[in-house]
Amino acid sequence: MPVRAVALPRQVDRRLRSLATMELVNIPLQAGLWFGLVDLPLTAVNLVGFSVFALLLVQGAGYWAAKLSQLRGRGRGLPGERAFRAALAVNPILLAAALAVTGHATATDPGRDTWPGLAFAAFAVLEHINYFHTQLMHDTFADLRQLRSAGLRRSHLARDLRRARRTSSQRPPGT
Repeated sequence: MPVRAVALPRQVDRRLRSLATMELVNIPLQAGLWFGLVDLPLTAVNLVGFSVFALLLVQGAGYWAAKLSQLRGRGRGLPGERAFRAALAVNPILLAAALAVTGHATATDPGRDTWPGLAFAAFAVLEHINYFHTQLMHDTFADLRQLRSAGLRRSHLARDLRRARRTSSQRPPGT
């Protein structure tokens, strides 16, 4: 049975497109700000931290684009679900390695050549938590109301992955 497209409320469509776009725009924007305007050195350590930071922003953009596609397609499975599950498994290894490299470099030679890399890597860890585990970002009134009334909650992606796992476990084998 073909899936028919659904017209989303304009506000939802606009919000999801904005989230996906802004995650990607933030990569060159942050690079230009920190390595251009502020003139942080392009050391290996700073680039390691920035790279994992950029990777998490790409994954976030991918999630919001996938969510938009899912909602437009009557809520069928989340596009890219396998890729998000792979990222959930691989990200902690990459992030731990980036923290080890940037942390060691910062401990042995603190300064502009190393601190920014460690900060970017730490921010990447927070982004991973925000996307794959617990919603840390509360940038709308609805998010702030939810935070005040119930505290932190599972992230949208974590809930989608849990829902997909539950749905797939309820299907008969071979379907």
